[in-house]
Amino acid sequence: MKSQSVVTDLRRKVFTEVAKVAYSSDNPAGDLEEIPFIITPDEEPKYRESIYRERQIASERVRLAMGLSLRPANKPVHITSGVDKSTIADKYYEPPLMQVIPSACDKCPDNEYYVSDQCRNCVSHACIKSCPKGAVSIVNGRAFIDQSKCIKCGRCKAACPYDAIAHHKRPCASACGVKAISSDEYGRAHINNEICVACGQCMSACPFGAIADKSQIFQLIQAIKQGDEVVAAVAPAIIGQFGAKVTPGKLKSAFLALGFKDVYEVAVGADVGCIAEANHYVKAVATGELPFLFTSCCPAWAVLVKKFFPDLAAEVSEELTPMVATARSIKVNRPNARVVFIGPCAAKKLEAARRTVRSYVDFVITFEELAGMFDAKGLKLEELEELPVELQATGAGRGYACAGGVASAIEKCVKEYFPDTEVKIQHAEGLEDCRKVLMLAKAGKLDGYLIEGMGCPGGCVAGVGTIIPAERAKFAVAQLVKTSQEAVPPEEMEDLAEKLSKMK
Repeated sequence: MKSQSVVTDLRRKVFTEVAKVAYSSDNPAGDLEEIPFIITPDEEPKYRESIYRERQIASERVRLAMGLSLRPANKPVHITSGVDKSTIADKYYEPPLMQVIPSACDKCPDNEYYVSDQCRNCVSHACIKSCPKGAVSIVNGRAFIDQSKCIKCGRCKAACPYDAIAHHKRPCASACGVKAISSDEYGRAHINNEICVACGQCMSACPFGAIADKSQIFQLIQAIKQGDEVVAAVAPAIIGQFGAKVTPGKLKSAFLALGFKDVYEVAVGADVGCIAEANHYVKAVATGELPFLFTSCCPAWAVLVKKFFPDLAAEVSEELTPMVATARSIKVNRPNARVVFIGPCAAKKLEAARRTVRSYVDFVITFEELAGMFDAKGLKLEELEELPVELQATGAGRGYACAGGVASAIEKCVKEYFPDTEVKIQHAEGLEDCRKVLMLAKAGKLDGYLIEGMGCPGGCVAGVGTIIPAERAKFAVAQLVKTSQEAVPPEEMEDLAEKLSKMK
């Protein structure tokens, strides 16, 4: 399968090598030291100016893949320092989850206008005339912008008939919907963890792969190796991620080959949530008791509300997210099971670390990290045995994977069980749009609405831990929803939702 970028290729190589060490090594510290040389085996660098920088970056990626924090740049700290605390089967994510690798950051210009070689030094000099601060002049036969005078208004760019003026913005900062990224004293990207919601869009946007998150794959494999009852709770966005020919039956074969004991659909937990939130909307919002209802399944969206609009936090639904509902239902029947949520989302890693969640969700990994585990075992998924699988989720729950799918599922339930109730829906995707919607809600413009927020543009199928392009993933999910045996969950699932919510 064709990868999306060289950056994702490099990340996957690191996950693969770390997983190989986890599965087979009796000397993890020593073997982890070799990974940077496996990633950069030659004397000629491929992507940076030197092999030493490439190996330095790979070393930091290894640490993050082990769940360790980055090393300080100004102190002699060994690559595997602290690895003994990660060579265990029990380790939760420690914030900060998203980290900038200093040696990988290229110090991109942050909001800067500059003149490219397309300038023809035309007679018009419209760029000079348009500048309100006199920042543009002609130097050596072409326009020049004095950055000390430039106020970043963009008028020169708009005035140029040759589009010779470029606007450079740091890609990670442009992708951040909460403006959590600035520049440090050295010009490198810096993440303000006080306002970061761990959506990971900055990680996807960085063309240098300078931003990465932590992983639990090493600890997960330790749990598998020691014989724990490890089960997979798989998000619906997985459909199509490993190729059109990789069916749920082949995926189950792959999970068993990795050492998992069983596989569950997280979409069943979404079914539990959508019927509960349908009832919540009908009984509280449609009656005017509450002004509106925010969906809760996207952790980046929920954290956004709580951090930036704390006076609206009470309107976030208290129903369990699909991940938590699924994990709790698994633990009812298999109390000794270690539940691994496998999905497209980085923010789920921090959700699982919450005190009220971590006793049910033991590990969280992404599809990207799962691919590294498959590679470590040398699995060719299309060639695996087609095992029988019991698919229990409805189209409503499976549709949660796409933007608008949560609100749509709840609306379908309302129309099915409360046909006389009108449902007013507003949904936002991407944190910038989410903030705009929240401002409208705060101003009283969305009273009576069910409001869905998704941190990633496109929804879960566009999460930072996905493998295929969002549009292809969206199509695969739509086909899965269409072929589901049942469109909506039975109304009695509300009783299950109540039972699960009371679990401690």
